[in-house]
Amino acid sequence: MLFPTADAQVKLLEETDCGIISFSEKVKESGNIPLSATTINVLQINTGYRCNLLCRHCHVGAGPDRREMMTRQTMQQCLDVLGESSINTIDITGGAPEMNPEFRWFIERIRERLPDATILVRSNLTLLTAHEKYRDIPEFLKQQRVTLIASLPCYTKDAVDSVRGKGVFDRSIAALKLLNNLGYGKEETGLELNLVYNPGGPSLPEEQHQLERRYRKQLFEEHGIVFNHLYTITNMPISRFLNDLLENGQYCQYMTLLAKSYNPLAVNNLMCRTTLSVRWDGALYDCDFNQMLNLPLDKRAPQHISSFNKEMLRNRLITVGQHCYGCTAGAGSSCQGTLV
Repeated sequence: MLFPTADAQVKLLEETDCGIISFSEKVKESGNIPLSATTINVLQINTGYRCNLLCRHCHVGAGPDRREMMTRQTMQQCLDVLGESSINTIDITGGAPEMNPEFRWFIERIRERLPDATILVRSNLTLLTAHEKYRDIPEFLKQQRVTLIASLPCYTKDAVDSVRGKGVFDRSIAALKLLNNLGYGKEETGLELNLVYNPGGPSLPEEQHQLERRYRKQLFEEHGIVFNHLYTITNMPISRFLNDLLENGQYCQYMTLLAKSYNPLAVNNLMCRTTLSVRWDGALYDCDFNQMLNLPLDKRAPQHISSFNKEMLRNRLITVGQHCYGCTAGAGSSCQGTLV
């Protein structure tokens, strides 16, 4: 079953009566209005939606058949912005960003332009050992001093394979061992390897530090694997995970859980306040989640990376919707883990 279009998802999120007040009203109640950006510290760049996996929790709806892919021309526009601004963290995501044919060129140009920048690459791990075409990437990432953020939704084979597909756990473990052999995940090398946990279903993540300790113990004892940090991320009611909720009749149950778990302390640290998201075609969004729902920036702000203006973007009002409850539930959630 295909997940609903972006417009249909927004309509469902806004109009389905689950007895939940709008997110904007909830924020107003907690005294956090207006919700606006404060600066731009992170440029998150989605290089395309193509991926070799079809994960059940994927908010992007990425997969092998997706054809959206960032061109070198759009990448150059991103480079121009990085050269003119003070942004010093670049977060490369997808899909599987390694599948973009310009991936290596883009990383090299970023590093040339910003020698001391933090370059994050989000990887599903499996490509790094799956195909000869990508086997040079781990060494390439090491040479470019890239920080890796790798998805591993659990430390057990059955749990991972049930969410991501048969054989994915074993391939992920093989990739992690390869990265460890290159120095990734070892404190003395400066090569950061961070893992990402998503719940297997419609529940909130466990407490991040406790879960990190369990991951660390299990992965080292069972596989000899080390890593730097674990990030817990709440499943967003978008794309493939939304479809899963609808098919199982759990949509309102999950939305109610998110709304009841609203934490006003998380609002001040929302990633949309310090991050700007760039779609594969250069369109700008407040976050990766708004990008997937095609919820545009405030109309007074530039809408494309080619029109980037930091002063107009840094204080923009944030576009919100019911899905934003996912970022403010419990300890909060962002692309780099909990918020409080």
